[in-house]
Amino acid sequence: SSVPQTEGKSKVVAGLLAIFVGAFGVHNFYLGYTGKGIAQLLLTLLSCFVLSFISGIWAFIEGILILTGEIKKDAYGVDLRE
Repeated sequence: SSVPQTEGKSKVVAGLLAIFVGAFGVHNFYLGYTGKGIAQLLLTLLSCFVLSFISGIWAFIEGILILTGEIKKDAYGVDLRE
């Protein structure tokens, strides 16, 4: 099992990952939300990209929520840093 880091992940990095490559769940893997990341990745890949717009919209919304501060913590409960 991995030990959470003492310094939080970057809010800007997480938000930009969500907006630009979020359909693959990259931002969720970055923040430690492996289950959500796998769900987005599988939705995109198993549909042969037909449903990638769904995971893309999902990720875009999460990216906006991260950048506006609505999502404040990673999967380990560590605050995201500016």
